[in-house]
Amino acid sequence: MSGAPAAPLASAAASPGLFDWARSMNGTALTVAALALLAAVSFASLFIGVSDVTPLDLLRWDNSDHQVRVFVESRVPRLAAILLTGSAMSVSGLIMQTLVRNRFVAPSTSGTISSASLGLLVASIWFGSASVFLKMSIAVAFAMAGTLLFLALVQRLRHPDIIVVPLVGIMFGGVIQAITVYFALRHDLLQSLNAWTNGDFSGTLRGRYELLYIVGGLTIVSYLFANRFTLVGMGREFAVNLGVHYERVLYGGLTLVACVSGVVVVVVGSIPFLGLIVPNLVTMVMGENLRQVLPATAISGAFFVLACDILSRDPALPL
Repeated sequence: MSGAPAAPLASAAASPGLFDWARSMNGTALTVAALALLAAVSFASLFIGVSDVTPLDLLRWDNSDHQVRVFVESRVPRLAAILLTGSAMSVSGLIMQTLVRNRFVAPSTSGTISSASLGLLVASIWFGSASVFLKMSIAVAFAMAGTLLFLALVQRLRHPDIIVVPLVGIMFGGVIQAITVYFALRHDLLQSLNAWTNGDFSGTLRGRYELLYIVGGLTIVSYLFANRFTLVGMGREFAVNLGVHYERVLYGGLTLVACVSGVVVVVVGSIPFLGLIVPNLVTMVMGENLRQVLPATAISGAFFVLACDILSRDPALPL
C-alpha cells in the first residue's frame, strides 16, 4: 500500500471559474442540484433514440403499441442499467483510492477489471451452460483474487511512490489481460472476449440487466461504511487508535469493489475510465470527506455515463 497520502490532482488543468463556483456552494446544495440535473437528463433520455417515443404515446398505454413496448422493454431498462453502472463504478473507484491512499488507483489500474474478465472467460470455457449468476460469482472471485494480489505487490514495494503504485497495477493488469487473450484465442472466444471487455448498453433489455440491482445495493452499503473507509485511508495506526478493525474494513472494502467490478463486467462489460476520472473530479471540488463526497460521486458517475450514452444514440447528432 502506498505510504504517500492521497493527493488531489492539480486543479490548474480544470476551469477555475467552474470549480470556484462549485466550491462556493454548500455540499448538500451541490448534491441536490446535481441530482435534479440528473433527473432531468434521465427523463429526456427516455425519449431519445431511433424509435420515436413521446410522452403522448405513453398516455395511451396500449401494451400492443410499438412505442409503449420500446419504452418498457428497452428505454427504461437501459436507463436503469446506465444509472446503476455509472454510480457503482464511480463509487468503487473512490473507495479503492481511499483505502489504498492513492488517487491514481482504480479498478482499471489495479487489475481488478482484467481479473474479472479472466474469470468470465474461465466460466465460459469450463461452465458454458451454467447460469449467469454462477458466471458472475466466478468473475467476482477472480476480481477479488486479482485485487488482493495487486495489494500484496504494492505492499512489497520499497518505494511506494504515488506514480509507481498505479504503474505496477497497469502492468499487472496487462499481464492478466495477455493471459486472458491467450486462452480466448486457444478456445476460439476472442470475439466474445472483445464484446465482454467493451462496455455496451445497446443490448440492455428487460430481463437482462436485473443483476445490476446488486451493485445498487452495494453502493448503499458503501455509504453506510463510509466513515470507516475514511479512517482506514488515514493509515493503520490512526484507524486502530480510533477503534476500527483495520484489516476487516480494508478487505471488506476491496471485496465490495471486486463484487461491483465482477457484476458490471458480466452484465454490460468493462467501463475502465469511470473509477479513475469521476472520483478525482468530485474530490477536487468537495474535499476528502468520504461520506459527503460519496453521493456526489455516484450522481456524477451516473450523469457522465448517461451523457455519453445520449450523445452516442441521438440520431440528430452527426456522429
